[in-house]
Amino acid sequence: MNRRFILKQAARCYQQGGLIAYPTESVYGLGCDPLNPHAVEHLLQLKNRPVEKGLILLSDSIQKLLPFIDISAQQQAIINQPQAITWLVKPSPLTPLWVKGQYPKVAVRITHHPVARQLCAALKAPIISTSANPAQRPPARNSLQLRQYFKENIDCIVAGKTGGLKRPTQIIDIDNRQIYRN
Repeated sequence: MNRRFILKQAARCYQQGGLIAYPTESVYGLGCDPLNPHAVEHLLQLKNRPVEKGLILLSDSIQKLLPFIDISAQQQAIINQPQAITWLVKPSPLTPLWVKGQYPKVAVRITHHPVARQLCAALKAPIISTSANPAQRPPARNSLQLRQYFKENIDCIVAGKTGGLKRPTQIIDIDNRQIYRN
């Protein structure tokens, strides 16, 4: 199927509160509209993930993240560098509690994976990004594994190869550079 058509389907799915699976730098991601509480609740139930753990906001540009974060121009430049790092930053008042979880900061990443970037560009907004796997299972690294985990419970799959990272991206606090996931 044509990639442009699939991306239009994914954008429609996003707007209607559906769940989308897509390749990222290391594993398949599972996402939805971060401002849709029903979509996020469905995603958390499917993964058997507690809301307290929080979620990542993924985007192809810093501008799309700005409504959700409260950071300096210098921090924007750090986040915008072409590296696969998830940053913990100060949230804005717009950031829903279900995105932050129990934490005082929100996790954000600018993706440089070509398919994930195309998806974010088509959505014109950030997407929730969490690994596509049920709790206690290894993350899906291909669409076959993804389908085995979730059967028909995902509304749209944007297929593609994952990037070259063997492990999920690092999570680093932008203020003190403390590493929370290496």
